[in-house]
Order: sequence, then C-alpha cells, then structure tokens
Amino acid sequence: MSLVSRPQFWMLLVGVTASSIALLALGRTSATPCAATPLQTEGPFYPPPSQLMAQVDKDNDLTRLAGRAAHAKGQVIYIVGQVRDEACRPIEGAVVEIWQAGASGRYSHPRDRNPAPLDPDFQFWGKTATDSNGRYQFKTVIPGQYPAGPRWTRPSHIHFKVQRSGFRELTTQMYFEGDPYQDQDPIFLRVPAAERGRVIVRPETPPPGFEPDSRLCRFDLTLKGQ
Repeated sequence: MSLVSRPQFWMLLVGVTASSIALLALGRTSATPCAATPLQTEGPFYPPPSQLMAQVDKDNDLTRLAGRAAHAKGQVIYIVGQVRDEACRPIEGAVVEIWQAGASGRYSHPRDRNPAPLDPDFQFWGKTATDSNGRYQFKTVIPGQYPAGPRWTRPSHIHFKVQRSGFRELTTQMYFEGDPYQDQDPIFLRVPAAERGRVIVRPETPPPGFEPDSRLCRFDLTLKGQ
C-alpha cells in the first residue's frame, strides 16, 4: 500500500478515540522530563546539495520513486515517533530528515565505494515535518550492514537530522535491536551505555491496514532548547 495519510495512520496505529490518540502520542506528562536524544555523527554520506536539488522525490516514502512502478528492495518498515522538548512538550513544525543505505548496504553517494549493487528504486533520503502533536512518520526499508574498515562492519542504522527554530539541531542514528555488529561498532559505542536504549528500536507487527509483512518502529526524538 502507499503511505497512509497522517490522520488515517494514527487512527490505525492507536485504534482508539481522537482524545486518546493525543494522550498516547504525548506518552508522558509535562511534569516528567524527557532525556535529550543522544547525538551521533552525521557521517560522510549525507547527500550533497547538487544531489538534493536534482532529487525528484523529497517525501517521506522512500520505498517508491515517481515514475517507477517497481518497489524498493528489502524489509519495509514504518518509522513513527514524536519530536518533543525536554519537558516532553510536542514540537510542531520540526523538519525531520533521514538518509540511509539501501537493503544492499550501499548509499547513493559519490563517496561510497561499496561494490554492493545500488537499488534504482529506492529514495535513500527523505524529509517530513511534524504535525501539531509533534508526530512524524516515514516508510522505508531496513538498511543493510556494510564494511566500514578492516574488521569493522557497521550495523544497520538510519541517520536522522531534526531542525526547528529555537532548538539545537539534532543529528543522530537509529539502530535495530539484536544487530550482531552493534557491540563492535565504535560509532554506536560512543553512546553512553545507559543511553543506548534511546537509539535502538524493536521492529514490531503493525496494526491491520499497513503493507503486508511490513514492520513498525517507534522512535521518539527529544530536542534541547537554544
């Protein structure tokens, strides 16, 4: 199926009344502090300006490209979450970007020398903006692991960049539970052990109405004020 609209998406996801959706989306009361999301390196493969300008699709569905009938290769996932401040208040209008390797482990970037095949039907980079409750969503695939150096394989991960006026820009990476390469990855290990759970997601079965065999990943993001 195509990416569902935001109202339809959240009704499917929660399956309750509109008032309950707002409460569940917030997840905590404003009296409970939200810890800032750990920072991670941007890495070398953020798309260069010329590539972003030339890219036709700049939306939040990375699994299909305009004018192409084929579907991106790999395990389809929906990433959902909320962008909030350190008081757990939702941040409306935050711009959320993601970029990643395709299922083969290769990025669409001139500096990536990985010989793995490049998926011509995958978008590799996308963006969206949060709604009035700070919520966002993406449809993409789980990226492949790839060699990053001698005896070093990067675990599957997706890069995030979040920007909103009045807040510090957040750049981080999202990892997947159970990846065997996490404990050997120096980038992941820079996150303090007590904070690593904030950048790891557990793919779960989505509610009915989503693409068959897809998975759902919940990833909230907390910004620091200026």
